[in-house]
Order: sequence, then structure tokens, then C-alpha cells
Amino acid sequence: MKKCIALFLSSVVLAGCGYRLYGGPLRPLDEAYQGPDVQVADDGTVTHVLGRLEISLRPMTDEELNHQFASASNKGKFSTNPYTYGNWKPMGAKRTPSRFTVFRLTVKNYAYPKVFVDPTKMVMVSENGRRYRSLSLEDLREYYYPFALAYAGNAYGQFEERMDILKRTLYFPNPVFSGQKREGYVVFPPLDDDVRRVTVYVEDVGLKFDAWGRPIEKVDLRFRFERELFKEKSF
Repeated sequence: MKKCIALFLSSVVLAGCGYRLYGGPLRPLDEAYQGPDVQVADDGTVTHVLGRLEISLRPMTDEELNHQFASASNKGKFSTNPYTYGNWKPMGAKRTPSRFTVFRLTVKNYAYPKVFVDPTKMVMVSENGRRYRSLSLEDLREYYYPFALAYAGNAYGQFEERMDILKRTLYFPNPVFSGQKREGYVVFPPLDDDVRRVTVYVEDVGLKFDAWGRPIEKVDLRFRFERELFKEKSF
């Protein structure tokens, strides 16, 4: 009888003790894997150089975003950084989970009368077939809407703080005229734990337009990134 109980208990322990994957920060693949006219900087920025037009994408870590919005990232579960969970950590967890996957998009236009990049046409595809579409301000508003708790008290103030940061820092689909530089963040859902390598597609970048403002010359760009996967025990 004692032997049976011991076997049963050991089987429960083995069944409950396993491993789960989690990913490190995204880093760009080498230039050889990016395609022609692409430069990779030491800080992780990937840039398509089209003459005097440069379009760059850089993955942002939660640590960098928390540092940038420090006053909105140090209140635990009440942190109002819209891109991360701030310094909040789930009970018993070793790490703070990623709320989103965030990139900084930069457009420097010294080549065309105007250039148009629409972040809503960006999609991120993993090597194992998962697809993630970019999130607009309205998508993020709907995500945070339930946290407002019927727009009462402090919860409404936190909602407004998040929306204010998003309105100031997201990349919005506005033309970039000659001699201008525009940058902002593009947000995707968090990557699944098993995703190691992704390609971000920036589609229908408008370079030339007719008299009615309709694009007559467009280009599609791609940016490739990867991350290391780690294992941790789960019970």
C-alpha cells in the first residue's frame, strides 16, 4: 500500500513539474538576411535606405519603455505606461510579462515631395506561421476601456494618462513631406512563447502621388528579427 502511495505521489509531481518557454528581447538578423539596401545599426535599428529616403524599425524593450516613461512605470499595478506593465509583477512570478511587442518607426524623407507610411498596414509574421497585425489607437483604447471602470475616480484618470501618452508617441498615418523626419511607436500583440524569429512587413509605402493624392508608386518593405528562447520550470 505504501509503495502504491509513493508511486502515485511521484507521478503527480512529475506531471505537475514541467518547463515553459519565454523569449528574450528581439534583435535584428544580420544584414545578409535582411535583403538589399538594408543597414543594421549597433542599437538594433534596421534601416531601408532608398536613396535619400530612410525608413527604420527598432524593437523596444520593456526596460527602455519603462525608462522613457519612468513616472508612469513605478506604481506597480497602478502604473500607467500604456506599452508595458511598468514595475508590476504577478504574484510568485520571477519576471514581468510583456504587454505588447513595440517598435519605433522612423521615416527620414529627403528624396520625395511626400512619403506615406500607414502603420495599420503593418503585419508581423513568425517563422512558425503566426500572424500579428498592428494595433491602432482605437484598438488600444478598446483594450484599456474596461480598466476605466465606468470612468469613475482614479481609474478614469489612469485611463486618460495612458491615452495621453499614446496620442503623443504612437506613429500616426500622416504624410512625411520633403525635408521632414517623423517617428513614433508601432504596437503589436505580445509574441507567443514559442516564437523565435519574425518578419515585419511594411506594405504600400507611398512614394509618388497623382493630382488627387492617390499613390502611383509604392514599395513594400520587410524587417527581420529574432530572439533567444529560454526554458523555466512551471508547476
